[in-house]
Amino acid sequence: MTTFTSFLSLTLCLVFLSHVCFAQLEQQQRLSWLGQDQQQQQQRPRLRARTECNIDRLTAQEPNRRFESEAGVTEFWERNDELECAGVEAFRKTIHPGGLSLPYYTNAPQLIYIGTVIPGCAETYETELQGGRGQEGSGRRFLDRHQKVRRFQQGDILALPAGVAHWSYNDGEEPIVSVSLVDTSNHANQLDENFRKFFLAGNPQRGQQSYGKTEQQRQHGQQGRQEGQQGQGHRGQQGSRGQGQQQQSGNIFSGFDEETLADAFNVDVETARNLQGQNDERGTIVRAEKFQVIKPQREQEEEAAAEEEEEGRGRYNGLEETFCTMRLVHNIGNPSRADVFNPRGGRISHVNSQKLPILNFLQLSAERGVLYKNAIKAPLWNTNAHNVIYIIRGSGRIQVVGNRGKSVFDDQVREGQLIVVPQNFAVVKKAGNEGLDWVGFRTNDNALSSQLAGRLSAIRALPEEVLMNSYDISREEARNLKFNREETTVFSPRSKN
Repeated sequence: MTTFTSFLSLTLCLVFLSHVCFAQLEQQQRLSWLGQDQQQQQQRPRLRARTECNIDRLTAQEPNRRFESEAGVTEFWERNDELECAGVEAFRKTIHPGGLSLPYYTNAPQLIYIGTVIPGCAETYETELQGGRGQEGSGRRFLDRHQKVRRFQQGDILALPAGVAHWSYNDGEEPIVSVSLVDTSNHANQLDENFRKFFLAGNPQRGQQSYGKTEQQRQHGQQGRQEGQQGQGHRGQQGSRGQGQQQQSGNIFSGFDEETLADAFNVDVETARNLQGQNDERGTIVRAEKFQVIKPQREQEEEAAAEEEEEGRGRYNGLEETFCTMRLVHNIGNPSRADVFNPRGGRISHVNSQKLPILNFLQLSAERGVLYKNAIKAPLWNTNAHNVIYIIRGSGRIQVVGNRGKSVFDDQVREGQLIVVPQNFAVVKKAGNEGLDWVGFRTNDNALSSQLAGRLSAIRALPEEVLMNSYDISREEARNLKFNREETTVFSPRSKN
C-alpha cells in the first residue's frame, strides 16, 4: 500500500503532486460572468439533504472501498451520515510513476489537484513535424491537436465544474496521491445526490461509477430481483443477464452500438470496439509507456497568473468569459502566500471566489492549515458552510461541539483521515508533537467563520459588563478573557510555569 506522506493532492479538489499534466477537451461552452449572473449564482441555494442530519456523533474515517488498477489505486470514503448531511462525497487516488488516469467527468463540481478537459474548448496546442506533407505546400504536417495541457505542483488546488472531463498523468518518479471532494448537493447536479463518474475510456470496475446510499439500495434491490428471476424460464434468464451486464458497467461508449460509433468517428468497427473497452482489464489508471504531449513550463504559467492577478486582482472584468480561458488553479501550499502566519504557531491559507473566480460558479472554497508542535487553531464556527477536513500529515486533537452544548467529536486524528464539521458547529484543532497539516473543503465560495477566542473573536467584541454578567466573573477576569490572547487565528503553545 502506498505510504501517504509527502505526495498528497486535493480536488475541490487539494492535490499535492510533483508532476501532473492536465488537458482540456471538447466543444466551446460559454458562461456569462456579468454582475447580474453573479448575483443570481450566489443566491442559488444548495440542494436539501434527502434525510435528516444525524450529527449527534461525528467520526474520523479512512477510505474503506479500494479499487486496484494497473498503475494506481482509487479509494472511496463510504457515504456515512456526516457526508450525506453535508451533501458531499470524497475519494483518494494514487497514480504511480508513468500512470495515466483515464478521462472521466462527474455529475457535480469538484475540488482537485489534477489535469482537466473543458467541454467545448478548441484544440489550441499542436504537435508539429517539419518536412512532412503539409497543406497547400506549407511544408509541415500536424500530427496532433489538443487542448492546453498544464502542470501542477504541491499545494495546488484545482476547481472543476460538473461535466468537465479530465485526465492526469504522473511523469515524475514518485507516486502522486490526490484527494477529491465532490459536491453532490450543488445546484449544478440535477440528478439525485448519488456521486456518478462517466468514464470516456477503459472498463471501470463496478462501484467506481456511482455511489451513495440510494445507489446501494438500488443495487441491493436489483440483486434481489435478479435472484428471484432464477428458474423462471428463458425470459427470466434474459432479464437476469441484462441486469448483470448493467451492473458490470463500462465506459460511456460501451452502451452504444458498434456500427453507430464507427459511423460517428468515421473509423472501422474494430477501432469502435476498442473505444468500448469491453475486454480491457487494466482498470481506470493505466501504464502509459509512450506519453509525449506539448505542455508549458510551470514558470510560464506562474508568470501569466501573476500578470492576471496584477491586472484584475481577482475581480470580474465585466466581460463574458468562457471555461476555456478561466483560471482553474490556485496554490495554497506556498508558505510565502499564507493569509495568516504565526512564526511560533503555524499558518493558514485560503482560496475563495475572490482569488479564484470560477469558485463563484462552483460555490466551493478551500483552506490549507499547518500547525506546529502543540499549536492551536482558534476555536470557531463556520457561519455559512460545512467543512470537510482531510488530514494531510501529522496528528492532533480535534473537538467539535453542537448546538446543545454537547461534544459530538473529541478524538485524536491522524494522516489519511477525513472528518466533516457541520455548519455552525464549533471546532478547535490542537497539533500533536509532530504538528498537524490539513486541507478543508467548504461548501460555500466565500465561506465565513467567527472565532471564539483571540484578537478577532466574538468574545473580544463584547463589552466587559456583558461578560461579567453572562459568566458571573469579575471585571479583571473579563479583561483577561478578552485580552490575554493577542494572536489572531493561529495560537502558539502556552508556556508552562
